[in-house]
Amino acid sequence: MKESSWKRLSSPPSSSPPCAACKLLRRRCGPDCVFAPYFPGDQPHKFANVHKVFGASNVSKMLQELPEEQRGDAVSSMVYEANARVRDPIYGCAGAISSLQQQLDVVRTQLAMAQAEVVHLRVRQAAAMSSSPQNSGSPPSIVMGSQPRGYFEVDTDVVDQPGYFYS
Repeated sequence: MKESSWKRLSSPPSSSPPCAACKLLRRRCGPDCVFAPYFPGDQPHKFANVHKVFGASNVSKMLQELPEEQRGDAVSSMVYEANARVRDPIYGCAGAISSLQQQLDVVRTQLAMAQAEVVHLRVRQAAAMSSSPQNSGSPPSIVMGSQPRGYFEVDTDVVDQPGYFYS
């Protein structure tokens, strides 16, 4: 009796290794496994977080409801969200987005300050050149744009547009 029950519980060797989902869930990975194309067996961490956040049943339902061409993107989104939820259980992706938005605001402010400084230096240089005795009759060349543009050159027409810094 022991031999027959042992044979019944053992499964025939499969031709391909089980996917990460089937390994974690301890089940047989068949050829029609919905997880196999997206959660390879050599990347168990990928499914572990998704399973922890969404649950295997929910992931399976979501994947089966989508057309096959959209499943890869859906899995990428679920993996990203699950990893973000593991790092930050309260805010998840929204926390990461908020942090990036704050960094962007700081950089935009720094850029605006640098552009304003460039404009200020241009005005000062133009005023100094126009007040010098050599250029008494001609307009300053820096204002006319006859000099080559530098690395930090700013197009002031663009800067003066409404909504340029915070679009």
